[in-house]
Amino acid sequence: MSNENGNGSASGDGTVETAPALIESNVPAQTEGLLMENGVPTIVSGGVGEDNLSKAVGSEVGVNVMDGSLPLHTISILVENRSGVLARVSHVFARRGFNLESLAVSRTEDPTVSRMTVVVAGDDEAFTQIGKQLFKLIDVIKVIDHTRDDLVSRELALIKVSANSSTRSEIIQIAQAFKAKLVDIEEDSIIVEVTGKEAKVDGLQKMLEPFGILELVRTGKIVLVRGPKQT
Repeated sequence: MSNENGNGSASGDGTVETAPALIESNVPAQTEGLLMENGVPTIVSGGVGEDNLSKAVGSEVGVNVMDGSLPLHTISILVENRSGVLARVSHVFARRGFNLESLAVSRTEDPTVSRMTVVVAGDDEAFTQIGKQLFKLIDVIKVIDHTRDDLVSRELALIKVSANSSTRSEIIQIAQAFKAKLVDIEEDSIIVEVTGKEAKVDGLQKMLEPFGILELVRTGKIVLVRGPKQT
């Protein structure tokens, strides 16, 4: 079994197992030591000990820092498109007590690369350390903190609402006011599809709650930086 840093390890019979080769990618790797003050602030790689990381996150490693008092960070993580990557990335956050607000994963324009969009709470120093830990993973190509970027952000939600003959028309009117789509209408329920910024999705959800929300699923935020710059 290979470790996260890509080093080989000895098996029980004394043979040495080596880590699998990386998949070739068209996405340029993050430059060592790069820190952009203007444009996209890239979290650079670098060594960090557990003691320093504990100080950044808090005195107790494993404490959930998402208590509403810390700012939300939106992070893009470009990774090699291979099995097990999502679990390893999620584990970096989980073992340090970070609760993910949302996580969206999909392929990019390069089929060998996936983009993870993560929204999570924490202070800047803690996220610098987390970025360094993420970049140590063999499958991670680039880690970008979008906190100060000018972004186009969207989220999609499907909301199943309880409905009957007396409430159906009002639910439809509310959906239309939010420019949402009606994707399923049954005798006792309606499924509404809404796309937009988080505030829009939150607003529609709040308006539909009095009717009774039967089920709700949200994709989480996805983002791209405005302009021609590629991240």
